[in-house]
Amino acid sequence: MDYYKILEIDKTASTEEIKKAYRKLARKYHPDLNPNDAQAKKKFQQINEANEVLSDPEKRKKYDKYGKDWERGEEYEKYRQQQQSRESGAGGQSFGGASQQDFSDFFESMFGGSYGGDSFGRSTRAKFKGEDIHAELNLDLNSAFTTHQQTFAVNGKNIRVTIPAGIEHGQTIRIPGHGGAGLNGGPNGDLYITFAIQNTTPFKRQGADLYLQHEIGLKTALLGGEVLIPTMGGSVKVNLKPETQNGTKVKLRGKGFPVYKKEGVFGDLYVTYTVKIPTNLSEKQKALFTEIFKTS
Repeated sequence: MDYYKILEIDKTASTEEIKKAYRKLARKYHPDLNPNDAQAKKKFQQINEANEVLSDPEKRKKYDKYGKDWERGEEYEKYRQQQQSRESGAGGQSFGGASQQDFSDFFESMFGGSYGGDSFGRSTRAKFKGEDIHAELNLDLNSAFTTHQQTFAVNGKNIRVTIPAGIEHGQTIRIPGHGGAGLNGGPNGDLYITFAIQNTTPFKRQGADLYLQHEIGLKTALLGGEVLIPTMGGSVKVNLKPETQNGTKVKLRGKGFPVYKKEGVFGDLYVTYTVKIPTNLSEKQKALFTEIFKTS
């Protein structure tokens, strides 16, 4: 993959241009806007991968130097330095400056060739870490509310993952050693799981805080009383003050969403009351309201 082409930017793009391009494409190909579209899902993953590299100055520098196999660049540099040392010691001509083409040739040669020898003249081959695998896992908001386990298949193997309560939409977790197999005895790559959280609840989430619009009757708004407020952990009773105005906001401390990896710690729930105006009034009811308003 060419990360610059994926984000539809030039190689000279600034950090701000990268950020702007990523936001534009991420909105366009987001799974929530393209349900059951495999191509859009794949494109969304590529966009995230490209942004993860190009938005990080160090990673971008390595990518610009080594190309698609930039993560193995350090291993190549070590190998190059070893070869330089050997050739210089033997009176031979040492390597010049490393280029992306040098690295690509070296990387491809590892599938069949040897890499020189050790101090005893025996042929040796470089060890390489396996490819990292990036996957996306869809969750609904209710599932993200509690710590739980899920099992899914990667490379033909079932992996059980513990998902901590409070996981964020777009958050990525790393599972070491569950990526592609290493080469020549090298370590396995890692598995990176990015979470796409879908919200079908009446709550709006911002971090660990939740927001809810809750309807109350006119009588309760005028005279006060006890109301039952839904939360993600179950309904709670709240005493409403008399003469509560439409749009009144209250905070229920600790009734929000779990804080990620902080057991027993929750955000707050912010409730906005909307007063329901009665309809289809009878003539008698209208007369009563008229009398009330006369006295006020």
